Amino acid sequence: MKIILVVDDEFGITEALGSLLGDEGYHVLIAVNGQQGLEKLANLQPDLIMIDYMMPIMDGAKMLEAIRSQAKYEQLPIILMSGVAEPTARLHCNGYSAFLRKPLRADAVLQTIARLLPAD
Repeated sequence: MKIILVVDDEFGITEALGSLLGDEGYHVLIAVNGQQGLEKLANLQPDLIMIDYMMPIMDGAKMLEAIRSQAKYEQLPIILMSGVAEPTARLHCNGYSAFLRKPLRADAVLQTIARLLPAD
């Protein structure tokens, strides 16, 4: 079973993604900010991470930078999610594998994950 770490401070989004992805057979773990996301990452090996761009304590840009600074996570697929347009997010973030604009569409989420996580 593939593991997806969802890092977002919006309860409604984490609940919806947890349900959607769980129904698709993924094991979903939730973190509410980048710092908590990094703590969870240190204790597990997710197959993919979904990170919100704007969060308290540690935002998506800083979390993404911390992840990509470690060689062992160089190939880890990361989806950046945001309500701002991608060109705006790209000014502060790089190293993500895909971008999803909020509000999220279930079909776009599933298609993006399927593209980044090949079937076994």
